[in-house]
Amino acid sequence: MPAIAPQLPADWRERLHSGLLARPDVELENVRFGGLASGSASVRAHLKEGWPPTMRAAAVLVGIVDRSETPSLLMTVRAGHLRHHAGQISFPGGRLEPFDADIAAAAIRETHEEIGIDVDLIRPIGFLSDHVVQTGFRITPVVALIRPGFTLRADSTEVADVFELPLKLALAIESYRARQRTVRDVQVEVWELPFGEYQIWGATAGILLNLREVISGAHA
Repeated sequence: MPAIAPQLPADWRERLHSGLLARPDVELENVRFGGLASGSASVRAHLKEGWPPTMRAAAVLVGIVDRSETPSLLMTVRAGHLRHHAGQISFPGGRLEPFDADIAAAAIRETHEEIGIDVDLIRPIGFLSDHVVQTGFRITPVVALIRPGFTLRADSTEVADVFELPLKLALAIESYRARQRTVRDVQVEVWELPFGEYQIWGATAGILLNLREVISGAHA
């Protein structure tokens, strides 16, 4: 956590609206590697070898609780018994289903199912870059403003905990650090954001950094 408390830009909402993608970027060459902080072309090529021939579409909701003084991001802790990414910090979300109208609808539906927020309180405003993870999912982050006053009802079969990450911390580059991890038997550096008892890393940290880029105009 930064030694000096960061401050939000006064015009962060305007920056957010102008910087987000109006639609998902479907070009595979533009996807990001799930929170990778560094890596040579050979490392990235090795990781791509593990991708399935067809990536499965998924969506997460980057939900900003739109409080005037203390906006925050809604984060979940995945249940410990899940097959993939058990116990990790994530955004609410899941795979795109045939009955979903589009990727934004999938993110909103999954958010309602996982943590119970009324869909009428969720206003999607744009998209961040897609992120690919080694489990074979191509994740589209849907950014939305969430009206305060919601009631959380976490589905314990998927979510162990829900917490709010102050937006100003997510936008401060000092909040992040690069840490060595093993991915597909290769040592790589991935982004981490420690917050109290929580360690946010991998694709979730990468999505947060992408959000920071959009609002601050600076790359990590």
